[in-house]
Amino acid sequence: MNLEQFLKSMIDVRASDIFVIAGLPLTYQVDGRQVRSDAGPLMPADTEAMVRAIYEVAGRPFERFAELGNHDEDFSFALPGVGRFRANVFRQRGSLGAVVRVIPFGLPDPADFGIPEEVMRIARFQKGLVLVTGPAGAGKSTTLACVIDRLNRERSGHIITMEDPIEYVHRHGSCIVTQREIPTDVATYAEALRSAMREAPDVILLGEMRDPETISTAVTAAEMAQLIFSTLHTTGAAGTVDRIIDAFPPTQQRQIRMQLSMVLQAIVSQQLVPTVDGGVTPAFEIMVTNTAIRNLIREEKTHQMDSVIAAGGPEGMRTMDQSLFELVDAGRVTRETALQYAIHQEALEQRLSVAGL
Repeated sequence: MNLEQFLKSMIDVRASDIFVIAGLPLTYQVDGRQVRSDAGPLMPADTEAMVRAIYEVAGRPFERFAELGNHDEDFSFALPGVGRFRANVFRQRGSLGAVVRVIPFGLPDPADFGIPEEVMRIARFQKGLVLVTGPAGAGKSTTLACVIDRLNRERSGHIITMEDPIEYVHRHGSCIVTQREIPTDVATYAEALRSAMREAPDVILLGEMRDPETISTAVTAAEMAQLIFSTLHTTGAAGTVDRIIDAFPPTQQRQIRMQLSMVLQAIVSQQLVPTVDGGVTPAFEIMVTNTAIRNLIREEKTHQMDSVIAAGGPEGMRTMDQSLFELVDAGRVTRETALQYAIHQEALEQRLSVAGL
């Protein structure tokens, strides 16, 4: 089986990731479970051959990776009629390896991925900063693709996305959609964001806020009545706010705290949790910024945000532990799994005990 046929088979079995690692059989992941091929472990020569084939299918010169001595490289590519793929090629223990993310053609349906309407409501904001956070592989890109698709169908304007690399491709709908890939179309997120401000944007999707310069530029753009979506590898609203502020030197933290309290509209934090049937389901924390939240950010009391979120159900808020409780109550997740993924384990354990779960 050649590489193109193999990638097509990965689409058919709904694989999420493919692992090409020396010393391990060719492995792919479905619903959070690893499936290893019957063939023997890959040797370094095998992984190099597969990596070269990936570069060939992607239409990229492998020589550039080899000659420049890169330690890793990210890129995306498409197979017509099959799907899109995001590859990360790297060196490990003296051999080449790769992890390939599988992205079927078409845009995701929120219902198929367990994204509730309370999360999709972040598409209703007209301006400000909205963050989707969680560990790598938690589905942040999928959630944002669903939100951008809704915006593209329900309002008019110019949507600009900047991603590293582009995963989901959006067609022009009622909006114009411009998608720029880092570093193929533009060198850095910060440069792409500065450029976007001269391109009459209404909505900007910033793939990741990686450094103080990008964070500062994004906050400034949100102050200028733009709607900015971005991601961070954090868990929980309080941890996200602290991570942003801690990215700056102490002399600048008060200023960024004040700016953030004014422009932040919502934080959605998500993680994928194993279900009783062997699959995975997302659990969400949803924080919508209200007066109490803004005051806590300004007054350096982010540790109190969880209690405001817990009481914010009428405003569409929920904590991660509330989501986990609901999953256990619905019989989709075991008690043990919920406690493993809980933010406040003892409090959730007590609540489950009181409820007889």
